[in-house]
Amino acid sequence: MFQPRSIQSSLSFKDKLFSIDYILVTSILILGIVSMFAMYSTDGGEFKYHTKSHIIRFLVFFVMFFILSFVQIRLWHSTSYLIYISFFILLVGVKYFGLTSSGSQRWLNFYFMNLQPSELMKIGLILFLAKYYHRVSLENVNKIRFLFLPIVVLIAPVLLVVMQPDLGTSLLIAAGGLVVAWLAGVRAKFFIYSFLLFVSLLPVAISFLKPYQKARILTFLNPEKDPLGAGYQIIQSKIAIGSGGLFGKGFLNGSQSYLDYLPEKHTDFIFTLFSEEFGFFGSLFILILYGVIISRIIKIGNVTRSNFGKLFCFSFATAFFIYVVVNMGMVLGLLPIVGSPLPILSYGGSSMMAIMFGLGIVMSCKVYKDTPVN
Repeated sequence: MFQPRSIQSSLSFKDKLFSIDYILVTSILILGIVSMFAMYSTDGGEFKYHTKSHIIRFLVFFVMFFILSFVQIRLWHSTSYLIYISFFILLVGVKYFGLTSSGSQRWLNFYFMNLQPSELMKIGLILFLAKYYHRVSLENVNKIRFLFLPIVVLIAPVLLVVMQPDLGTSLLIAAGGLVVAWLAGVRAKFFIYSFLLFVSLLPVAISFLKPYQKARILTFLNPEKDPLGAGYQIIQSKIAIGSGGLFGKGFLNGSQSYLDYLPEKHTDFIFTLFSEEFGFFGSLFILILYGVIISRIIKIGNVTRSNFGKLFCFSFATAFFIYVVVNMGMVLGLLPIVGSPLPILSYGGSSMMAIMFGLGIVMSCKVYKDTPVN
């Protein structure tokens, strides 16, 4: 009897190597190279700490991504709950042993790097729910007893991250989990009820926000109210992007960046620096790269045989899209500043590790696309 499993397990390393989606690999590599030059620019055209650190991290995590691509998809399925629990334990560890910076307690010191577990939880939650809904039939997915566990595993890490406090990351974690539930077939009425509950509790939630979080919301509504204070960052960001014009001011020639008008240009506002130097067409090139990456992830989701693989790929592609939209909307003044890094391009080891981890699982779905997952 013809068995796809036996065919898949007999694949040689050469066969697996040819199964790699090299368009996706090339797009990631190009984006990584662009990020290196962008980071070099943030350091004033010198190989300083941020540039060296970013290059090393990208190379290490790119190799990690390639290695993870050859891990059996069945292993990702069987360890999904364990991975989620591990990341959740790290989040709990942040509460008691985390490092505090700028009023937030978000990192764990592992000596070789400061790890931000909330970034990893973005992937851990998608993995958990992809496995959970893999075994739940469409007829049962909307029954209350099958909704209880997903709600718990979504709310628990979100609350921990909110207490750090990191409202932006908590919302992105929740968005990733909700995407999986939506794709799994959870009815729209549950999302509507949840939204109405969220809106009704919003006044209470706002009272618990930190002063700087309230300032960000007010700044989004009217950045000119405090142009030298809370509104400074977003005003300078929009000036820098607008001054880039169609073709930009040229590499290493961004005045807003080099005259230090733009704070945090190496992290969440890296797109601002890039837009000023390379203009509209340079920004369009970055958008195309992200579009190619997202489309390839969706294509892999279409060809992989397992429901687990499809759920993960489609959910990760949607979450990846949300990360890009939130960051770009933020630097353009279309969304409040929430501290969301731009995937791969922004400086940050934890964010890059999480994205490469997710991409590694996606590629595993491609290499083992014919492997059934029970």
